[in-house]
Amino acid sequence: MESMVLTAKIFEIREDVSLATIAAKLGEFRERQLVKEEDRDIELLTDVRDINAGKDYISGIFSRDKLVRIKQRGKQLPIVKTIEAYVEFRNRGDKILLTIAQEKHFANSAATTLSNALFLNYKSIVEAYIPPENMQQIHESNPEGTKLIWFDQVDIPGVDKLALAGPSLMDTSLYQEYLSHGKIWYIVYTTRAGGKIIGLTRNAVVTAFTKMPEPEFIDYIVTNIFPLIR
Repeated sequence: MESMVLTAKIFEIREDVSLATIAAKLGEFRERQLVKEEDRDIELLTDVRDINAGKDYISGIFSRDKLVRIKQRGKQLPIVKTIEAYVEFRNRGDKILLTIAQEKHFANSAATTLSNALFLNYKSIVEAYIPPENMQQIHESNPEGTKLIWFDQVDIPGVDKLALAGPSLMDTSLYQEYLSHGKIWYIVYTTRAGGKIIGLTRNAVVTAFTKMPEPEFIDYIVTNIFPLIR
C-alpha cells in the first residue's frame, strides 16, 4: 500500500532477549477490553498478527481496536475502528531495534504495550537516540540536499529553537554559528541515491515525504538510519 507520507519511529530493546523469544511471546499476545455501550458490551482487541521470521528480524502487524462514534441521522452510533502498524524487531548485532511504521503518538503507545507484553514492564523498550554529531553528518556530507534544519537546546536567552531553511542553508558561517548555540533536532534532506525527501529527528522519528511503498521505506530505515543510532 502506498501513501504520500510515511512515518515510522525507532525504539531500542533494553533487555537481553532473542528474536525467537520475542516471536513466541508476540504469537501469544492478545489483549481484550470490554466497553459498555448502552445495553451491550463491545470487545476491543489488541494483538500482533502475520508474524514473520527472517534471519535477523521478526515482523508483524500490530493491531489495536478503538471505539469511535459516527453521526447518523441525529444519532451517535458506536463503531469499532482498527488501527494497524507494521512492526519489525531487527538484530543490529549489538542491540535489537524496533521499528513501528505509524505516526509517533501511536508508535509510542504501541511500544509501551509491547514492552509490557514482552517484558512485563513499561521501560524495556525505549526511544532510540541519534547523536547530534550524526545528525550533522547528514547535512555536512551533502549540504546541497538539505532543505530544513531545526536546532534545539539553544543557549541564547529567550530562544527555544533556531531554524535554517532555503538559501541560508548554504551559508556555512551561519550554520556554524547556530551549531555553536544549539544541537540539530530535526533535519529534512534529499538523499543522494534516488532523490528521496526524508525528515529525521534525533529521537529517531523518520518521515518519507517522497511517495514510496512501505517495504522500500523500511529498507531505507534499516540501511541508512540504523547506522546513525547510538
